[in-house]
Amino acid sequence: MNALAKQLCQSARSKPSLQTERRIIVLRQDKDYRHCLKELQAAGIKPVKTDSSLRLICCHTDRRLSWQRLIDHPRVAYVERDHKVKAHGLLRMKAKSTAGIARIPWNINRVKAPPVWKASNSGAGVKVAIIDTGIARHPDLRIAGGVNTLGGRSFADDNGHGTHVAGIAAAKGNKKIYGTAPRVRLYAVKVLDASGSGFITDIVEGIEWCLSRGIKIMNMSFGLVGESKALRDAVRRARRRGAVMVASAGNNGRLFTQIEAPARYPETLAVAAVSRGNRVAAFSSRGKGIDLSAPGINIYSTWLKGTYRRESGTSMSSPHVTGAAALLRAIKPGLSATEVSRKLTKSALRIPGGIRAVGQGLLQVSTAARTLSNKRRK
Repeated sequence: MNALAKQLCQSARSKPSLQTERRIIVLRQDKDYRHCLKELQAAGIKPVKTDSSLRLICCHTDRRLSWQRLIDHPRVAYVERDHKVKAHGLLRMKAKSTAGIARIPWNINRVKAPPVWKASNSGAGVKVAIIDTGIARHPDLRIAGGVNTLGGRSFADDNGHGTHVAGIAAAKGNKKIYGTAPRVRLYAVKVLDASGSGFITDIVEGIEWCLSRGIKIMNMSFGLVGESKALRDAVRRARRRGAVMVASAGNNGRLFTQIEAPARYPETLAVAAVSRGNRVAAFSSRGKGIDLSAPGINIYSTWLKGTYRRESGTSMSSPHVTGAAALLRAIKPGLSATEVSRKLTKSALRIPGGIRAVGQGLLQVSTAARTLSNKRRK
């Protein structure tokens, strides 16, 4: 056993306990990655997560032991804790009555999605992943497939957050409401548990699952106040492979001077929340990196057990942009992630608040789509 594998095996444990925590080690070379896996197996230790493309190994480790020797090892890229992220839902308001609810909700009209449905065939055929708490069966949703990276088999939602987000992006209007892009191929990537939280490695695995299946539009309505190189690397890799990564900015209001990860990464489209009056929501995080805004207060969407509910949060804003990206790619399939981002931000409606609160402004899908049509005419 070489020194690197030996150090890893000495710190790793076969199961979690009060003395352990999940840690990530990323290696620089494939041969070291393979060797460490082999030695862990020989020691009877099964990693929590592995990813060959990133050379990532996540293990339960003894928190009482120092990892400095591994951190300093020249063949180790980095070591970090497997942090937890939290869904960006904020306020739940059960809808007691559906009277006055239009099949096309005000928020979908506000971002000007319906005028684009004819030209885009409502996003038909475009693959969209909701990386979240899963998606529940619902008459207004059609799920094309999914995965559970938490160790279970079902990608069904046991929280409600993912189902609500999915409805904003892609509700079909079969029963009550339409989403932004009603005919996309919708995938449930369950990376958050019933409490709405999940580990970084669960998310990394979910992103890699999407890429392996050609899913190039992903919604991430969750966040991390701190930093994670593993999450940053996964997002960067997805963007290099042509994925549009849409992320909610966070619900910290003015509490912090920066938005949360992954929204603050330049590879994502970071989305803030605005009210029905086109004003930034008090809870919406502020800071450098916000790209644009979408409705995020009292948004009516799909919920568990075939029901509907109003929720607030930047989680609700993000899927408007995700659906918009799908509509643009339905019109022009070869549109790069950079082009999608540029067209959505440049066509946004300027609203009060400033770039650190609302980015370039309010999402306007029809304006962005017209730039595609104009180019084709030329």
